[in-house]
Amino acid sequence: MADHMSQLECSIETIINIFHQYAVRLGHPDSLNQKEIKQLMIKELPNFLKKQKKNDNSINKMMEDLDTNGDKELNFEEFSILVARLTVASHEEMHKNAPEGEGHSHGPGFGEGSQGHCHSHGGHGHGHSH
Repeated sequence: MADHMSQLECSIETIINIFHQYAVRLGHPDSLNQKEIKQLMIKELPNFLKKQKKNDNSINKMMEDLDTNGDKELNFEEFSILVARLTVASHEEMHKNAPEGEGHSHGPGFGEGSQGHCHSHGGHGHGHSH
């Protein structure tokens, strides 16, 4: 097995760690309630919120849409739908902002073009037993 994680593996681990960093704050430690998802989006997705002109009402509507089981919380599977949608939207944004010319190129996405940075938020071992 490789000693060094790939950039994609590192990114997946970062998504999981960020989910748990917020999920453990209030209520059930393996899901995000409405307050936790708002905190996560404001802190971790500021460029998305700014570019999409998102406010509290739109965050609440987004959460209702993602809460497929209707329990007023987002489990990791429901949260991963948000991540997938943001990834697709950011990819589309990158194509819109691509420089003119031939070939396949990308401009900045929602992250303001900060590509290539791979860092974890501490690798918090959350000891899950599913």
